[in-house]
Amino acid sequence: MGERWRAVGVLVVALFAVNVVARLVIRFGFDGDDTAEARVSLGMFVAIGLILAGVAFAWGRQRPVARWAGEVATAIGIALGLTVLIGPLVIGNNPFAGGSATFFAQIALYLVATTAGVFLGYLVLTALGRDYRSRSLKRYAETSAAKPRRIVRR
Repeated sequence: MGERWRAVGVLVVALFAVNVVARLVIRFGFDGDDTAEARVSLGMFVAIGLILAGVAFAWGRQRPVARWAGEVATAIGIALGLTVLIGPLVIGNNPFAGGSATFFAQIALYLVATTAGVFLGYLVLTALGRDYRSRSLKRYAETSAAKPRRIVRR
């Protein structure tokens, strides 16, 4: 059980670290340049989506969706809370300084990026036929086809 939550914790730290790095790059490299800030933010969301696509691809091979989906959702929820509430404090801003519209837009963008990343990773995995369910069905088909037909005598 500890291994399971350790992986979730590592994922939370990775997602939050991407956000902190993006905030620091914006703060020290592009402070005041709105176009550059938007590009760095877009890059951050793409990086978060790609991380989650990789996680969905890796975890989807080993376990059924019902087991890893809850773990990924938990990691996304915790990372979202850290990103929205703690992330601005790291660079010296108030989380609510931009107003409620900015606050909720940040939440919505984060959820869109993470959801798209997870779906992308799992769809690629399923399209390749390497997900847990496809492999289980393939094994079942191979074992049922390998058994000789039982002859019934009357």
